[in-house]
Amino acid sequence: MPSAPSFEPPAPSAPPSAPYSPPAASGGYTAPPPGPAPVGYSNPDDKTWALIAHFGGALTWFIAPLIALLVKGNESPTVKAHATAALNFQVLWTGINLVCICIGTCLGWLLLPLVLYFVPLFPLIMGILAGVKANNGELPKYPLTMNLIK
Repeated sequence: MPSAPSFEPPAPSAPPSAPYSPPAASGGYTAPPPGPAPVGYSNPDDKTWALIAHFGGALTWFIAPLIALLVKGNESPTVKAHATAALNFQVLWTGINLVCICIGTCLGWLLLPLVLYFVPLFPLIMGILAGVKANNGELPKYPLTMNLIK
């Protein structure tokens, strides 16, 4: 009578490219690796701070880009580039806005104040457009600006 063949399952082996790593001491759970970085950014934190610089600049004039530059500017060259671009634009246009508002208030009896009161809309619109470009991974180029801060 023929004997029944014995079946032994093959021993599990790791792929040759993956080195063996022992399970973590904290119950075997390891956090998953972070997802891919957004396009144009080394990590998602850089993208967040770049968006804070641009969108925040549209709302707070120069305060948000200054905070982004001071908090993350030394850690990330990407955030520094975005915050510096936004800060240069917003500092210049904050000064222009204040002058226009003062002149418009002093000349309230002319039609000129109607024009001068629309000037603060320009940096608001440009900050939003720059934030949209930054969200797509681009470093926006602000129009009508000077490089005051490097």
